[in-house]
Amino acid sequence: MTAQTIAKLPSAAIPQSDPRAGKYLTFKLGKEEFGIQVLRVKEIMGVQDITAVPGTPPHLKGVLNLRGKIIPVVDLRLKFAFPDAPFTETTCIIVVQVMQDSEPAMIGLIVDGVCEVLNLAASDIEDAPDFGEGVDTPFVLGIAMYKGGVKILLRIEDVLTLQELRGLTSLVQ
Repeated sequence: MTAQTIAKLPSAAIPQSDPRAGKYLTFKLGKEEFGIQVLRVKEIMGVQDITAVPGTPPHLKGVLNLRGKIIPVVDLRLKFAFPDAPFTETTCIIVVQVMQDSEPAMIGLIVDGVCEVLNLAASDIEDAPDFGEGVDTPFVLGIAMYKGGVKILLRIEDVLTLQELRGLTSLVQ
């Protein structure tokens, strides 16, 4: 299409790109697969010594020293109310960067295992269904249908509430 042709099309006919399309790192929690936009992922590492911080909720496992920088660590299994399970050889920490009060912050996410990197088209992603009153899922960016499987795409900055992020930031400062 030329620019002149596009200018003559009604706005509904102009294809809009879905900002959710792109590359995702997928990982497992139990039997479910989740995805995080690759641009948010800074590092993947094996489980290391995590220093517990008294007075934090069970899903906030503590902090770890990542090359001289202290970062908080969240167990996504517990955050999403999955049953607790012992760490295995595939359990790892995905270090992600989120924005908190307009400042970048690093957070470690404990997951059962990393699966793969997928390049998802807009046509692969649907909006999350309405689960009814009393069920709030602001952290679900969308649901991807890929090769016959379902992957829950996370808006990682919304997985932790602003109050939790502020609490984590105060722990490491």
